[in-house]
Amino acid sequence: MMSRRNTLLLCFDAFGTLFKPRAPIHRQYDEIAKSLGMRGFDAEDIQRTFKTAFKQESKRNPNYGKANGLNAELWWTNVIQNTFRPLTVPDSELPRELVPRLLNRFRSGDGYTLFPDVEVLLNKFRAYAKKNNASLVVGVITNSDDRVPDILTSLGMRVGSLRFGTGPTTTGGSEINDVDFAVMSYDVGHEKPNKRIFEAAQGLVSEVLKCRDGDTGHKFDRPMWPALYIGDDYGCDVIGARNAGWKAILVDREVAAGRDQIERLNDQPSNDLFEILAKTDAVTCNSLAHLAQWVPE
Repeated sequence: MMSRRNTLLLCFDAFGTLFKPRAPIHRQYDEIAKSLGMRGFDAEDIQRTFKTAFKQESKRNPNYGKANGLNAELWWTNVIQNTFRPLTVPDSELPRELVPRLLNRFRSGDGYTLFPDVEVLLNKFRAYAKKNNASLVVGVITNSDDRVPDILTSLGMRVGSLRFGTGPTTTGGSEINDVDFAVMSYDVGHEKPNKRIFEAAQGLVSEVLKCRDGDTGHKFDRPMWPALYIGDDYGCDVIGARNAGWKAILVDREVAAGRDQIERLNDQPSNDLFEILAKTDAVTCNSLAHLAQWVPE
């Protein structure tokens, strides 16, 4: 009989944690608009109107329109149109290709770039799990629509097909995946920091393990390690993880000193991430490469 292995659950935020825009979003909007012959405004104008359009659409149709029956494409179409209409002559038509080109740009790697230290950190966790005879399950939990898995795939990551709200899949838990499953707020109907989006992720772990080997030799009811969540937003990611009973790691690339509310890895007496997290529920680091230094060998 196969000995039962324990499970290490590691989940990430997506935007700002795993990937970022190749160029500021308003500049990419401006680039495509100008390529279609639009004039009379600049990227800073787009930055202003985009912020307003996004805020208004989020208020009118929260969570990308899930509760109101909108799909993500219609939601973003509204944002794009309401970004450019204030910048054009009243009652004029927007170029026919504007919306499709922007939608295509930001559903793939054309609009984004993967942080170079993602693979460094994943390799450290893989090695740690292997050394401890554990199953590493990697997920993405994001306040986003269904584009995220396609974006990650186009950026070169191996992403399993398992999603919250879909049935079991024979490929969703493959050991060769970088990401085993994805949980998007659009599918769950709740956004971070609501703990239900984290609970949805925990519910997928057994499906991943089942896809790997029929769920024999694994357990997740009493894991040896706490569930870990890595993100770049204190309000959504740290508070959300805490609400769900997870351990949180804040990647604070912009403020190297970290946040006052969270202990810094650099200030810890131990160089073992799990020893540190046994004594606190959240820590902050400067990058994923920085965090990798604290994953035990």
